[in-house]
Amino acid sequence: MMKDPLYTASASVVLDVKSPDPIAGMVLPGMTNNSYMGTQLGVLRSERVALRVARALGWDRDEERRRAWLAATGGVGDFESSLAGGLLRRMDAVPTRESNVITISYTDADPALAAVIANAWVQAYIDTTLELRVEPARQYAGFFDTHGKQLREELERAQVRLSDYQRKHDIVATDERVDVESTRLQELSSQVVTLQGLANETGGRQSQASGNASSMPEVLTNPVIVGLTSELARQEARQKELGARLGDRHPEMIELNAKIAELRSGIAVETRRVTGGIVVNNSVNQARLAQARAAVEEQRAKLLSLKAQRDEAGVLLRDVDNAKRAYDTVLTRASQTSVESHATLTNVSVLKEASAPLTQSEPRVVLNMAIAVLAATLLALGGAIAAEMRDRRLRTEHDVVRGLHLPLLGVLPKQAVRPNRSAGLRGRWAAQIANSPGGKVG
Repeated sequence: MMKDPLYTASASVVLDVKSPDPIAGMVLPGMTNNSYMGTQLGVLRSERVALRVARALGWDRDEERRRAWLAATGGVGDFESSLAGGLLRRMDAVPTRESNVITISYTDADPALAAVIANAWVQAYIDTTLELRVEPARQYAGFFDTHGKQLREELERAQVRLSDYQRKHDIVATDERVDVESTRLQELSSQVVTLQGLANETGGRQSQASGNASSMPEVLTNPVIVGLTSELARQEARQKELGARLGDRHPEMIELNAKIAELRSGIAVETRRVTGGIVVNNSVNQARLAQARAAVEEQRAKLLSLKAQRDEAGVLLRDVDNAKRAYDTVLTRASQTSVESHATLTNVSVLKEASAPLTQSEPRVVLNMAIAVLAATLLALGGAIAAEMRDRRLRTEHDVVRGLHLPLLGVLPKQAVRPNRSAGLRGRWAAQIANSPGGKVG
């Protein structure tokens, strides 16, 4: 019985794996792997693509096909999966060697339908490839959107904490303020060193004033004391002169003694005044030194507090920076995945559309005849060899030895032997047989 002729329609697609991805801006590493072509062939031969083809052809809504399926299976299984399985049995996808081209072929009794299904298969493959790329992007877009909202709230809370802390501690420019306060502490420390030197000097002079005030430079160089001392020396010289001549009870001597006592009292008063100034100056210097030391301690405490505030503000600022960095990263990925989720193009391009074939692909009469002739020839040769093996004849001298396991007595010549030589030959044969071990003359 002659089989109905079948026709095969073929379409071709090319996979662009070397051009940069238009969204990612680079060549995706997965496309350069050796398994990428195998993955695409798996997608082409998948039930998902076959179901899309069946739906595109409207077979899932064909009641006649559904009734035929119910009659054949009794309703066991899935109708659409059955349609996909029937399509897959007649489809073939073959990659071109050392290239990124895949040929999709479909075989059917109707050449026009075969071309329609082949083209529908190509379109279903392109749509499925796009879905496989868009679906994860949509899922990631939703995830990044939700996670981005959380990160934005964390960023806002971190900024509020930093602002509240700066407002509470009156911090505008923390680093500048620390530098200003550090400079002020250095100035106060320099003032303390200077005042400490002055206080040490005035303290030493005060000690000298309490012990030997008359020898102090301030007393010796005081013009009032110098004048009083000169007048005292002159009056004492006069006292000696008049005392030797007038005596102590003389009114003039009494007046002179009173004047000398008055001069000494004036020198003592002036000396106390001068030394009192030194004491007051030392007290002032000591008080200024104490104030400067207190100011240094206060400034040091203020600077330490300010540094502590700066460190705490720095922690809050780093929290803001980290939250902002995380939010920016998620926002960038969210934007990219959002673009990918709305992508409408893939790296698959149609290289050749299928058209209705003019010649049948099955049965192949010429090829089948050639195969039949070759098979018959091989069978005939096999039969001859088998017959020869079953009815083995002695054709060579080796066949005698190997087949009969007997010694070889002689070999007839290929050409006829003359009569006068036959007797001599028979004599030589008889002699050879007689000389051979166990030989007999026949």
